[in-house]
Amino acid sequence: MEALLDKLYERNELDKEEIVYFLQHLTTELKTRLFDLAVKTRKRHYAESVYVRGLIEFSSFCIQDCLYCGLRRSNASAERYRLTEEEILECAEAGYSLGYRSFVLQSGEDFYFTEARLVRLVKRLKLRFPEEAITLSIGERSEAFYRALFDAGTDRYLLRHETASRSLYQSLHPGMSFDNRVNCLRTLKDIGYQVGAGFMVGLPGQTCEHLAEDLLFLKELQPEMIGIGPFIPHSATPLKDARGGTVEDTLVMIAMARLFIPEALMPATTAMGTLDPAGRELALGAGCNVMMPILSPLSVRRKYALYENKICMGDEAAICRSCIEMRIAAAGYRIELGRGDHCSFTGTGKLKQ
Repeated sequence: MEALLDKLYERNELDKEEIVYFLQHLTTELKTRLFDLAVKTRKRHYAESVYVRGLIEFSSFCIQDCLYCGLRRSNASAERYRLTEEEILECAEAGYSLGYRSFVLQSGEDFYFTEARLVRLVKRLKLRFPEEAITLSIGERSEAFYRALFDAGTDRYLLRHETASRSLYQSLHPGMSFDNRVNCLRTLKDIGYQVGAGFMVGLPGQTCEHLAEDLLFLKELQPEMIGIGPFIPHSATPLKDARGGTVEDTLVMIAMARLFIPEALMPATTAMGTLDPAGRELALGAGCNVMMPILSPLSVRRKYALYENKICMGDEAAICRSCIEMRIAAAGYRIELGRGDHCSFTGTGKLKQ
């Protein structure tokens, strides 16, 4: 086991059988060393910095019907909303005034927001905030759509693959295609985005073999950003009675992902803080280096319910900013409010030559 961990740390690789064996025989002592090596690795590339992005959840409409998600189209009890273009700009203004220089615009797969609408929005954001980084997280679209938004000024795109197992993916995503999901990620990389992938830990039916496939998929894709969080059941979904993921299991996968893809930007997710008040700090201690406080208006925050009992639903943006900074400092790191690009990109978001 020690030899496997040394190999992962020194060479950033294990094969599938080695990953499965490692996960099945991981002791408390080895976990501690795993986390220490993950932190050592992230500090090698990003020192003590934790990058902050202001998150704007601008629509809770979604055409998809994923079995685990509270925004799924079959959830008749979900409260739907869409922010207007002006409201989104106001959220960004509020974030800018708090020092944020990176914004993440996230929604369900809502085709009300057409290519034309989003191109106009991104151009207005870039006109107002020319040096700031803009990230979209709005699901599967066409190559032409992705190119148009990149040309408009979008810097990054988040599209978690959720699981790299074809059979598990198809069982959780009715009407969706695993191949299309993967093709979207590859297309985004080819266009030039800083790309985010990632997966959930603790999904019903998930095995160590599935988790090994996730790590190997990330190793092959080499995304600039990796989001890993626990599965949290929602009472209005078919998986309402399923057992959820745990903070401890998620921390292991975060640390292993850090060692497989050392230069990745990895958020300490809100889901971790929902399961454990110290969950985000624990994630920083397992290799994460990003936090994303919410900038959405208080009037709609509770409606963006991917899962239930989400934290930070009643805090003003300024309170979130102060809280995040204190948590980062308490964990032994320092807040970084700049663009926070991947280390292979320049300060303007372009790939280094």
